[in-house]
Amino acid sequence: MRIARLFRPYRARLGTVLALIVLSAGVSMVSPFLLRAILDTALPERDTTMLAWLVGGMIAISIFTGALGVAQTWLSTLVGQRVMHDLRTQVYRHLQRLPLAFFTRTRTGEVQSRIANDIGGVQSVVTSTATSIVSNVTTVLATTVAMLLLDPLLAAFSLAVLPLFVWLSRRVGGQRRKITRKRQETMADISTLIEESLSVSGILLGKTMGRTSELAVRFDGESERLADLEVRSRMAGRWVMATIQMSFAVMPALVYLFAGLSPDAVSIGTVVAFTTLQTRLLSPIGSLLSVGVDVQSSLALFDRIFEYLDLPVEIHGGTQELHGRGGRVTFDDVWFRYGEEAPWTLQGIGVVVAPGTTLAIVGETGAGKTTLGYLVARLYDADRGAVRIDGTDIREATFESLAATVGLVSQETYLFHASIADNLRFAKPAATDAELEVAARAARIHDLIASLPEGYDTVVGERGYRFSGGEKQRIAIARTVLRNPPVLVLDEATSALDTQTERLVQDALDELSAGRTTIAIAHRLSTVRAADLIVVLDGGVIVERGTHEQLLALGGRYAALVAGGSPELLAA
Repeated sequence: MRIARLFRPYRARLGTVLALIVLSAGVSMVSPFLLRAILDTALPERDTTMLAWLVGGMIAISIFTGALGVAQTWLSTLVGQRVMHDLRTQVYRHLQRLPLAFFTRTRTGEVQSRIANDIGGVQSVVTSTATSIVSNVTTVLATTVAMLLLDPLLAAFSLAVLPLFVWLSRRVGGQRRKITRKRQETMADISTLIEESLSVSGILLGKTMGRTSELAVRFDGESERLADLEVRSRMAGRWVMATIQMSFAVMPALVYLFAGLSPDAVSIGTVVAFTTLQTRLLSPIGSLLSVGVDVQSSLALFDRIFEYLDLPVEIHGGTQELHGRGGRVTFDDVWFRYGEEAPWTLQGIGVVVAPGTTLAIVGETGAGKTTLGYLVARLYDADRGAVRIDGTDIREATFESLAATVGLVSQETYLFHASIADNLRFAKPAATDAELEVAARAARIHDLIASLPEGYDTVVGERGYRFSGGEKQRIAIARTVLRNPPVLVLDEATSALDTQTERLVQDALDELSAGRTTIAIAHRLSTVRAADLIVVLDGGVIVERGTHEQLLALGGRYAALVAGGSPELLAA
């Protein structure tokens, strides 16, 4: 069973827990026999010596089993938490390996819910339920044997209804499992709504669009649905379980009646010892039936967790190391599309970017410019053809060497809710303060940072909202500068800057690009005019290529974009 495999690395510790459980169950079964001896022999015969030994034995057993219980709880909890740690880490690592396409089609709140709610929901099953099942099963087996040794007829009478109870509890568990899956889906919807509507972007959108009341109503509806599912989950089969528990409560009384009507005389000590064992038996059986229902519910959570773990990793790292010595980037007949049934986004792209030169990619929205840049960083893999760096297919390169070779500054600037220094050091954890300053100066952002009261220790806020779009973009550029990659992909890196700042940053990028291969995706004419090579994309196909002057002289698509003042290629 897949869940059982989670415990495989901790077999030795689990074996110790099992041994403690068996030992505790076996020792605790001695007490009823001591009790029978007290009632049938020591007390009637007033044998104080025997009474003292028997009572001392019962006390010693209680102390011993209590100590065993503490050790068992500590060890089982330790194993359970290690399994939880492994499961959380396994899911997180697997999600990190999934392609960008998964995250573009999956809600962030859904991913967060799988990690927080679903994995958190199985914690009790992993940390305590597994050992509880073993402990209760062992107790039931040991108690059953003891009951049979005391009086086989009474034992048969007491155990006759158990198969019915097991069948009923399994039906209840099936109902809970279905309800639990719906409940977790609703929790994921709520997590998504919270993540989207209570983020800085969501709050701004809700307030400016006057939709805060509608969002509150939507949340109220989702919360009410969750509350209803919680009630249904708690009440599913509750009458069945109540009937079972009531039956357990009246069983000792029925044993007294059965013993009194039995043709064979049963001693008082035997009856008391038997009902003591029966009480010990019914409690773990009740726990097992309840746990069985809880396990069925938890299986729905495991199903959702394993759904993520079963998602295929479409992009695998290679074994070759890229050293970035030359930086030649080659698009070798590259074809790409977002899904097998989708139309081609890129078709037959063939371009060679010589080391130390700049390739500018222009075209209308949806032409495939950003996709082409993402292929270089291997956020996606080409469906046909190959992207090569210094002759090596990037699919054969290690992820680490590719990340060190290619630096991407995206139009989607993202900053962590941390200090400026921490955001910069995400690119190079061991960077010194001096290196941070050099990178910030290159991005023309050092003077602004230095003017802040806390300098580089200033917290940028959620998604960097304490800074303007241009300031965030310059921090992101400084982060890439700090990595010092030989190949740069600038996906409209200056799009969020005003004209004056854009010129400052462009100067920094020009300085940074010297001696490096640069692939620039830009709308502004000033960004592409000085490029060594310009390619014009239209519908995923290269329709023109050449320098700025050559393409103007050609009088084709590029010249029309420049002359017409198209928003896709603005003069600056």
